Amino acid sequence: MQAFSKKYVYFICFVSAMGGLLFGYDWVVIGGAKPFYELFFGISEQPLMQGVAMTTALVGCLVGAMVAGVAADRWGRKPLLMVSALLFTVSAIATGLFSDFTLFNIARFVGGVGIGVASAMAPMYIAEVSPAQIRGRMVSMNQMTIVLGILAAQIVNMLLARDTSVSENMAWNVAWGWRWMFWAETLPAGVFLFMSFFIQESPVFLNIKRGERKDVGGRRVDGERLAHSPNLSVLVTKKYRRVLLLGLVIAVFQQWCGTNVIFNYAQEIFVGAGFDVDGMFINIVITGIANVAFTFVALYTIEKWGRRTLMLIGAGGLGLIYLTLGACYFMHMTGFAMVALVVTAISVYAMTLGPVTWTLLAEIFPNRVRGVAMATCTFALWVGCCTLTFSFPSMNAALGSSGTFWVYSAICVAAFVFLYRNCPETKGKSLEQLEKELVNQ
Repeated sequence: MQAFSKKYVYFICFVSAMGGLLFGYDWVVIGGAKPFYELFFGISEQPLMQGVAMTTALVGCLVGAMVAGVAADRWGRKPLLMVSALLFTVSAIATGLFSDFTLFNIARFVGGVGIGVASAMAPMYIAEVSPAQIRGRMVSMNQMTIVLGILAAQIVNMLLARDTSVSENMAWNVAWGWRWMFWAETLPAGVFLFMSFFIQESPVFLNIKRGERKDVGGRRVDGERLAHSPNLSVLVTKKYRRVLLLGLVIAVFQQWCGTNVIFNYAQEIFVGAGFDVDGMFINIVITGIANVAFTFVALYTIEKWGRRTLMLIGAGGLGLIYLTLGACYFMHMTGFAMVALVVTAISVYAMTLGPVTWTLLAEIFPNRVRGVAMATCTFALWVGCCTLTFSFPSMNAALGSSGTFWVYSAICVAAFVFLYRNCPETKGKSLEQLEKELVNQ
């Protein structure tokens, strides 16, 4: 197999990372649409239905992640990326089109399946085509496109939402504004679908289908021949158990650290900090800018400081910030100080847990089981996201904002201890070298 040129590697990584862009947009756009579609569908006073609307796409993520691994090992990484692009396109059109709450949720579910597939395939594909010395930076580029998608959704939501102090504008927001927030995704989704026709299949997948072990440069690697389409029963054997546990904990912790509720429940968080709906949109964009800026920091530090160091900084830093944030809510503080703490939390997450989680998941598993392992951990990640998102309204009502963020602080402290004891350093090592170090022989 001939090695890909460096320019072509950058190109195919960029195209694959567009799945991350749609992932970020589709995931966060609902947060800005929430105040308006809830009034349209008449669920603004129904917490259960609000939770359903926010969680439907996440259930789709579970399904997408669940089927992605087996499908990718059977048919390849490229077809799955193309399928995710198609699902994003269909969902973007349908979500804004439907006026029935059930159909609205079905459309959100379809988009969620696209997110689940893309979130599993994009980092895995990038890791498999990238040389070891730039692999961390390339996989982190996927996270960069995710946060750019998040920022794009936040800006689009702010621009489309008209001044809510004027009754005519509020009526437009409820009737049409939230629809255009979803429809705006159609353009990048179409571009992703078109460009996905011009990427090549992963060389690792092609080698697996041939029963060979070669790295991305085409060099033969000694060892066992690769079985085709391994299933979950292979993954849970003693040989892979340790690395599977590590991957599952990293995946779930990225969600249970609590940062992502800031994106999905910005209305509750910023209103609780003393801001009106218009102020909420401005503060959301501020958090989005911080998210992008510090993801750029991650692109530099991930190959300098290493994955383990950044994960520990993220867990410890967020634990301290949430402890402080909870205390501020407890003392009924409002205004700039609260925004500053939220932006700091987003910044720490953006340069640590956000990108490094996907990098580690794409690196730690052997070639033979990477497809099913990545899908399993991505499924666990979306279970974590789903439970986090669904539980926040009830937890916030029962414990208050202070108690809720103290719970997230405790989770971060527990994760710090686990990562300190179990998380390896993977920077600068080939996928084959990591397999020898992490997998029980």
